[in-house]
Amino acid sequence: MGVVFNREPEEAKDNEMKKVLVISFSDLHHDARVSRQIDFIKDQYSVTAVCYQGKIDSGYEIVPIQKTNFTLTHKIFSSLFLLTHLFEKAYSLLYQITPIIEKLKGSKFDLIIANDVESLPLAFSLKGTAKIIFDAHEYAPRHFEDRLMWRIFFQSFNIYLCKKYIPLIDGMTTVGKGLANEYHKIFGALPEIITNATWYKKISRTINGSNKIKMIHHGGSTPSRKLELMIEMMKHLDERFTLDFMLIVPQLASSKTSGYIDYLKNLAEGDSRIRFLPPLKSEELVAYLNQYDIGVFLLPPINFNYANTLPNKLFDFIQARLAIAIGPTPEMAEIVNEYDIGVVSQDFTPDKLAEKLKTITPDLLRKFKSNTQRAAEELSAEKNKEQLNQLIKKLFK
Repeated sequence: MGVVFNREPEEAKDNEMKKVLVISFSDLHHDARVSRQIDFIKDQYSVTAVCYQGKIDSGYEIVPIQKTNFTLTHKIFSSLFLLTHLFEKAYSLLYQITPIIEKLKGSKFDLIIANDVESLPLAFSLKGTAKIIFDAHEYAPRHFEDRLMWRIFFQSFNIYLCKKYIPLIDGMTTVGKGLANEYHKIFGALPEIITNATWYKKISRTINGSNKIKMIHHGGSTPSRKLELMIEMMKHLDERFTLDFMLIVPQLASSKTSGYIDYLKNLAEGDSRIRFLPPLKSEELVAYLNQYDIGVFLLPPINFNYANTLPNKLFDFIQARLAIAIGPTPEMAEIVNEYDIGVVSQDFTPDKLAEKLKTITPDLLRKFKSNTQRAAEELSAEKNKEQLNQLIKKLFK
């Protein structure tokens, strides 16, 4: 599959328009952060995106990454290279960036935005005279520190990439204060915080006329997120409450991760209040979520990133004008409490969050949903767009 050209002809003729390359090992149909990142800049710059899949006719060029078919030999050698700290060889096997470099041979960019640490080697391979911004969606050295196999094979690899490339970047962004502070503490970086806030939606809060309280959780389906806790939570709630899941299996998921959604469905079997819905594209989410009453997220802090998460879904819930029910994750709790838009559980156990949900009366639910209007106005992507473009202008100067 070759390069797909989607940029409008008049933009291509603009010799003054600087060229920006955005790299992300993800599918942009479901990667809301990177899709917004491109939307922030595509009107000011000529944008090319390197990704697994992109949005056709969206005003930028797409260079598709071919997914690697990992044979047994491939897995053995990449594992050996990781264990023996031959990280450059491991990277070349895991990501196979040579075809991308060949496709972009002769292309010159003014700026490269590398999303997540695995994009940095490719970004520097294509650098030329370009400035490089590193957007860290997670704290890479402790990404899945709760998993023994990840610590054995990938923790040192991610630390190596951070140590090698962070001192060489021209700018850095990340999603929240906890991650920014850790990158500064360990690597001396000074990331700007650009949250996962979605675009402002002019939408009315929905008042559910029935006595049901409709709840929803959407996002990635990975075992480490312990989504079964929200199924367990339903056992502590009465028949008024329903819960829908809208889950996405991550790219390059292991067989265990791919089968996790079936495990959840088996757990929920027999409870008609729990449903599993097909995932939507990120741009379709907010309008669909608006029909619900409460957005739910119970995420135990089993690793550093989960303890410091400030995810897309929180901002999706806010723009959809939903009340919010969460565990006491600090940066999420700070927003929920500041704007008075929901409940924060005492701890991360299902019964404690259920206790909080039981306190929500119809009047309190209306109050929470009404308060989301101010939060939606103040916590929107429009401010992040201005911030990223200011950072880019500063680098070009």
